[in-house]
Amino acid sequence: MGLLDRRPGYYRLKIALTIFVFFAGWALFVMAGDSWTAIAVAPLMGMMFTQLGFIGHDAGHNQVLRTRRRNRLLGFAVGNVLTGLSFGWWVPKHNAHHAHPNELGRDPDIGEGPAAPSPDAPGKGPGPLASWLARWQAPLFFPLMLLRSSGMHVLGIQRLARRRDRAAAVEASLIVLHAALYLTVVLWVLSPLKALAFVALQQGVFSVYLGISFAPNHKGMPVIESGTAAGFARRQVVTARNIRGGPLTTFMLGGLNYQIEHHLFPSMPRPNLRRVQGLVREFCAAAGLGYSEESFVESFRQITRHLSDAGRRPAAALTDPPPG
Repeated sequence: MGLLDRRPGYYRLKIALTIFVFFAGWALFVMAGDSWTAIAVAPLMGMMFTQLGFIGHDAGHNQVLRTRRRNRLLGFAVGNVLTGLSFGWWVPKHNAHHAHPNELGRDPDIGEGPAAPSPDAPGKGPGPLASWLARWQAPLFFPLMLLRSSGMHVLGIQRLARRRDRAAAVEASLIVLHAALYLTVVLWVLSPLKALAFVALQQGVFSVYLGISFAPNHKGMPVIESGTAAGFARRQVVTARNIRGGPLTTFMLGGLNYQIEHHLFPSMPRPNLRRVQGLVREFCAAAGLGYSEESFVESFRQITRHLSDAGRRPAAALTDPPPG
């Protein structure tokens, strides 16, 4: 059906419009001048940082351009330069997630397991801070999203600092360029107090928007015990959740609402995921894999309920599939 073919026209328009709105936002910021009105531009810029992140995500999966090298260059441009996030750090991390979704010890997005072990678990048990976080992880879930972008900035910089090669030096220089341009514009327009408020609000919106875009995809879904024998399709489908909605949902979530289709076909261009959904549903029904699709609100209800229960009972685990 040609659904794995590139969609150059779609991505040319998508990238052009996204970058246009990105720079238009900065133009509005400069025009507002040193006033509290300029702070109102911060949420828009936070959203545009996330929209650029979606383009970087597609480039990381080689969905956009024909060669891996060109996709990497696009990723460095929208990641390191425009948003300040290390594209070179994120790609291998995200690839590991795709290879082992929700697998304990192998998926970097879920850590090493439940926040609090069972009372019968051997050893000294969790410390006071870990126990407190495990107990309150549901109410803390949304507040901690405010730190998501900061955490990604720090992890990317830490990885670059550990490397001593030319590629790391180039990436680091691009991040420094981003920081210099970003802070120069903000401090040139705003006084220090207003600048601090702008940065806090812009990065906060960026963090929360990223969080609510990625969290529904796998949080609260079955966890795979390390070493479990499960086929590719079973791993990808059972651990993923789609978000129900139309074109607006797809735009706001960067196509991540088709998470099952994306995990089965990571290099499929974003606009083709909707077109393959019917085939995937039929396949999942025939194979007895199930097909999780919820509304945006219901997905977060399931996540918070899962987090509330996580400290009281073991996480749901995906065991070996039955014969046949």
